[in-house]
Formats: sequence, C-alpha cells, structure tokens
Amino acid sequence: MEAKEFISEISMSHKQATHNCWAYIVGEKGEIFHFSDHGEPPGTAGKPILNALQSHDMTNISAVVTRYFGGVKLGIRGLINAYNGTVNKTIELEKLIKLVKTKEVKIETPYSFNDTLIHYLGKIHGKIIKTIYTDVVNHVFEVEEQDYPAFVSLMNEFNGNGKIKFTES
Repeated sequence: MEAKEFISEISMSHKQATHNCWAYIVGEKGEIFHFSDHGEPPGTAGKPILNALQSHDMTNISAVVTRYFGGVKLGIRGLINAYNGTVNKTIELEKLIKLVKTKEVKIETPYSFNDTLIHYLGKIHGKIIKTIYTDVVNHVFEVEEQDYPAFVSLMNEFNGNGKIKFTES
C-alpha cells in the first residue's frame, strides 16, 4: 500500500523527530482510513490530521506531520489545533483538483445538427476533447461516469432520430 510506504519513508527520514503523526484515506469512496498519534496523547494528532483530510473530501491520500519537541507544552487543545491546522494550511497551499472517472465516446453528426448537439452536450458534465471535420463532424467527448446513463439516453434519442452515431472509444 502506497500510503504506508509514504508514511514509513517520511518517518525514516525524520527518525530524530519526537513525533511523526499520520493519517491516510484510501478507496474509491474513502472507505478505508487509519491514523496514528505516534506518542502524542490519544486523539490529539492522528485524528485531527484525518479530520482535515476528510473535511476536504479527499481520498487516496496520506499525510504525515513531523514534530520536534521544543520544550513548550501545547496542551491537548493546542496539539489538536496544531496538527489539524498544519494539514489544512498545507492543503490550502494549492488549489485542489477534483479527479473524476470519465468515459470517452465518439460522436458523428451532420453539420446541420452540430450546433444543436453542442448545445445539449453543454448540459452534461463532460467536454469535447477533439473534433475532426470531414464530410460530417466527428467529436470525441469525455463524459463523467456519473452522468453517463443520462448521456446514453440522450444519444440514443438522437441516434433513433438519425441525427448522430456514437460509440464508446
């Protein structure tokens, strides 16, 4: 599992640290998760790290927060805020990109129907990734998996009327 390898790698590179606390979330829907306080009081490090990841609806991710004790005791609330805040601030450094599963389809349509087709495709979560103009217009369209059934229904309606031909790539 990549998450555990990442955690081990970071922990090994910071062996002298007082704490290498971590959390990970994996699975298509984030159904597998685990965390460790690594010597901090229970519930003050790993769980706040996990909560930060979950608050951003993240999956297939791991986070390690390394802490070198500097002589100042933070207290339970201070530790929770420090670990959670560190992960949140790190996540906020870059804009998150939502990754979605998609399907690619090829759509062939006559020029006379192309504008109408583009209008309807604009209502579906997807994008035209390539267009080739020959005696007809050929689009390669990428549609989000969650919208694929609605897309197929629309394409079947147009196909039944002889307006388009479509196939999965």
